[in-house]
Amino acid sequence: MTAIAALTMYDLPELQAATNAWWTAIAGHLRRAGLDDVPQELTRGRPVDVNWRDPALLLTQTCGYPLTHGHADDLSAIAVPDYRAEGCGGGLYRSAFVVRADDPVRGLEDLRGRRVAANGPDSQSGCNALRAAVAEIAGGDRFFSDATWSGAHRLSLAAVREGQADIAAIDGVTFALVGDAAPREVAGLRVLAWSAATPALPYAVRKNLDGDTRARVTDALLAASADPESKAARDTLRIAGLQPAADADYAVMVAMREAAEARGYPLLA
Repeated sequence: MTAIAALTMYDLPELQAATNAWWTAIAGHLRRAGLDDVPQELTRGRPVDVNWRDPALLLTQTCGYPLTHGHADDLSAIAVPDYRAEGCGGGLYRSAFVVRADDPVRGLEDLRGRRVAANGPDSQSGCNALRAAVAEIAGGDRFFSDATWSGAHRLSLAAVREGQADIAAIDGVTFALVGDAAPREVAGLRVLAWSAATPALPYAVRKNLDGDTRARVTDALLAASADPESKAARDTLRIAGLQPAADADYAVMVAMREAAEARGYPLLA
């Protein structure tokens, strides 16, 4: 069985050369750690769910919400990046609550009855973080009039920019990277507020991976993040470094969902 690796979370087309270079650095350290069958190239073009359930998976990056919910039996966190982006740092990240620059709203309270766009209901940054914030002010009632499930943060940005939605919660790292790679996509938008901080998107391995291999993959990944030869790629991807992580670090995302449900706000809209 040929091993695969997939780093799709921030793999913008404009940044794939940097992602490839980052993987080359990681792969080199994996081989030096004595691992066999390290893939030369990243797997692209398959749904993330397929990659995350593939028994051949060696390394991936996932969102914390699937890690604690739909893929809790498939994946286990081993490391978390420290991202150099507004609202992020120290292994944490936030969602930017984005509105049009010419919209006079001054806070989330002003968006009652308006339209929201989100990448998907299983996204921490696009759904869970915003639901948690809105639950505190919704009073147990429906808050947004309508939700558009866009399928991607960039499509959520487009929905707000083009007037199809009034607000979207965007992963702070994605917001920064899109601003770097395609500034026209964030032009005419502004950050209304930031979500509460949670652990950033973890690098993960298969849940059933043996302990020795897990330790080798973790050590190799951390070594790659400190390798001067990977610095240019990491700078482009806004990765300042990595630190060890565990599944328990992401329990906060379950707590956010449960708190929203307890306030009578189980759905975004």
